[in-house]
Amino acid sequence: MEKPPKKLLDRVRETLRLKHYSYRTEKTYVQWIPRYILFHDKRHPSEMAVPEIEAFLTHLAVEGQVAASTQNQAFNAILFLYREVLKQELEGRIDAIRAKRPQRLPVVLSPDETRAIIKNLSGVYRLLIQILLSYDTYVLHRGAQGVRSPLDV
Repeated sequence: MEKPPKKLLDRVRETLRLKHYSYRTEKTYVQWIPRYILFHDKRHPSEMAVPEIEAFLTHLAVEGQVAASTQNQAFNAILFLYREVLKQELEGRIDAIRAKRPQRLPVVLSPDETRAIIKNLSGVYRLLIQILLSYDTYVLHRGAQGVRSPLDV
């Protein structure tokens, strides 16, 4: 009697375990692959290719408004499915609309804001901040003058 073929997600799990991927990666990939399949009305991934992958990833970025790292997780799960489980090379480049990475601006306080914060501190905390800020100022000025401090290592 012939065994029925393994289900797709069982094959994914098996391949992930054979390749020693972490359990958390397994859980994540096994969540993304069905979402990809359901997005395309339950079509089998072997019937789909680059345009369907692009459509799914673009949907995540535009309608789903997911973070860039989340979109990358989905992308890696789908790539793993095609390359490692289905053994199917994808023809062409995948040019989906990428989720935007948030712009992280450094936070810098003005001298007045710094003074206001120090004014509200007391005791050891105030002393510690004053020492740190005076050393920082010293280092900035020393750098311009070329003077070495005994603290330099």
